[in-house]
Amino acid sequence: MQLIDLSSPIDPQGWEPEPLSLVTMSAQDGAKHLVSEMREHFGMELDPEVLRDAEFLTNDTVSLTTHTGTHIDAPAHYGDATSYGSAPRTIDQMPVEWFHRPAVVLDFTGREPGVITADDVRAELSRVDYQPKELDIVLLHTGADQHAGTPKYFTEFVGLDQSGLDLLLDFGVRVIGTDAFSLDAPFTHIIETYQRTGDKSVLWPAHMRGRDREYCQIERLANLGQLPRAHGFTLSCFPVKLAGAGAGWARAVAIVE
Repeated sequence: MQLIDLSSPIDPQGWEPEPLSLVTMSAQDGAKHLVSEMREHFGMELDPEVLRDAEFLTNDTVSLTTHTGTHIDAPAHYGDATSYGSAPRTIDQMPVEWFHRPAVVLDFTGREPGVITADDVRAELSRVDYQPKELDIVLLHTGADQHAGTPKYFTEFVGLDQSGLDLLLDFGVRVIGTDAFSLDAPFTHIIETYQRTGDKSVLWPAHMRGRDREYCQIERLANLGQLPRAHGFTLSCFPVKLAGAGAGWARAVAIVE
């Protein structure tokens, strides 16, 4: 069995559009913090010198959005109003069985920034000789992860349009992943297309469709090119259980027998 890490790191050294910080408490400061916490919460005194090397435990404080690094978008991320008769579910409410399933990866590398249509998806499914089954996970290999940590990561990729999304959902797919920043086309491409055409349907169609059809997106995957075959593997990608959140970070790993 081979395990392939398909996750991108949360890296404060890389370029991000939203603030990201990581502050580590040293082991020496951890000892001082322990003394303070014991005094404040339990009324107990402790000399830090009694601890081995006068050190205790390190700790990390991270400030970031739920859409930093590899993460899974829940239906609640797409908007408050839905047409399917119930409030959109948050990430902690999603069924865990969605996130450990057979998967297929579709190759859309080498394309100019823009959209992937239903015809593009059909052609790639035909090329790899696969028809998704209910609850299969579909992954889009765009090659965008080569730009991770740079501004290009947020502008140089292809995204799914509504026709391509609907085709996959019609198969019974409920989790769709990409190695790009977004399952939709880049923000720059979307806005330029709207300004040129005046067509509101080009404004984040994959995300907006989630208000009509319940599904989850995995964004900011990595290493999809390392998969040895297009299908015949399992993806495990359980999201962190953040109560009431529209997304949760995930460690996505392909299991190849």
